[in-house]
Amino acid sequence: MRASATTDAPIATDADTIAIGVFEGKGVAHDLEGGALQALLDSGEARPTFKHLALHHGEGKRWLLVGLGSRDAFDPERARVAAAVTHGRARELGAGTLCWELPHHVPDEVAAALVEGTILAGYRFDRYRARPDDEPVVLDEVVVSAHHDVADAVHRGAIGARAQNLARELQDTPANDLTPMALAERAREVGGVEVEVHGREWLTEQGMGALLAVAQGSDHEPALIVGRYDGGDGPLLALVGKAVTHDTGGLSIKPAAAMHEQKFDMSGGAAVLGALQAIAALELPVRVLAVIGSTENTIGGSAMKPGDIVRATNGLTIEVNNTDAEGRLVLCDCLAYAVAQGAERIVDVATLTGGVVTALGSTYAGLFATDEDLAAAVTAAGEAAGELVWRLPLHPEYDEQVKGRYADLVNSEGRRAHPIQGASFLKRFVGDVPWAHVDMAGTAHDTGRAYAAKGGTGWGVRLLLELARASG
Repeated sequence: MRASATTDAPIATDADTIAIGVFEGKGVAHDLEGGALQALLDSGEARPTFKHLALHHGEGKRWLLVGLGSRDAFDPERARVAAAVTHGRARELGAGTLCWELPHHVPDEVAAALVEGTILAGYRFDRYRARPDDEPVVLDEVVVSAHHDVADAVHRGAIGARAQNLARELQDTPANDLTPMALAERAREVGGVEVEVHGREWLTEQGMGALLAVAQGSDHEPALIVGRYDGGDGPLLALVGKAVTHDTGGLSIKPAAAMHEQKFDMSGGAAVLGALQAIAALELPVRVLAVIGSTENTIGGSAMKPGDIVRATNGLTIEVNNTDAEGRLVLCDCLAYAVAQGAERIVDVATLTGGVVTALGSTYAGLFATDEDLAAAVTAAGEAAGELVWRLPLHPEYDEQVKGRYADLVNSEGRRAHPIQGASFLKRFVGDVPWAHVDMAGTAHDTGRAYAAKGGTGWGVRLLLELARASG
């Protein structure tokens, strides 16, 4: 979907459909001749109630009055939701180009959010479905009309939303097509980034025994995907993602009823890849190292077994009590690699534990951090991006919980504080480098948000992009 900004009045654009937002206690800022839009409000057909829509035809265009609720409560996230609801109605009407009139006295971030919500709502994953002969007109352009130049904000919003849709596409692709090496090939397509892909032989040479233990049950080649973006001279920011393209749980097998959803276990890697694409497209003045560990966790004659002991690349040994706690085995080698590559700050994102879903649902992702400044930066980036994180504790007593009986560490020790357990385990692989871990298991898919209601959400792309923007 194309996106642009203009200082022309909405009626002067080529848009066939125009969206006008209305706040509680306010009228229509710019009306048609004869006051037709205000008349819709006065009659009650249009209302300022958040997400309420009313349609008027006039002067050769469709006019959608969109309720925005209270001005004090209106923020970029509510703008995304309003844009998504409006997109749905405009698409039903057969709109080809939608123009939003930017409400007066709102920050430029709202312009970006209107574009994001529209492009995200326009995402469709239908490559495996037969196409009808009479496909409807597809809304393919969004314009933001404002009294001042908001072109930069609109451009930023479009780049970020397209990157998020890339992550969603990767998430939604079934595991028989999106194998670890297929994901690596998609990474090679990202412009402005140097990408290296390392397979089983290289991983063996590097002593990445934890990641290899997860991979050994699958016939598909695992991949360590390394992306490098050099846009400045600042500290090297490492973004690390878990990309288990399908997770059966291994011999500690998952319940069958929801196992089809385990293609989403690569959502952290998808978020890192999407963020990297956006960072490069916006040419941000930062240095970024992306490390994505990709494999399947499946069942076979050579699959890892409960009770196995493996050695990570930093020399620590790990007792595998639960083969379904595989994400931390993948990530620990990735984190150690990022440290060895000179990362000065590390943020990892992963669908790590079901426990964080129980604790936080799909509103917040869990945040753990060893550095106060980095924790604050990730939290602020999440608030700015509309992807919220809630910080959970790290404490020496939790470190005791992951000490192994027969090895240095154990990958799982029961259900108690399981998200914290996972974070305490990963902390052992970052040394003194400031590190933040985001457990996004509850936000990765099927969250019901208006602009990404079903399937993969691409959660994390906007947060990581905002973090990189703030770092530049």
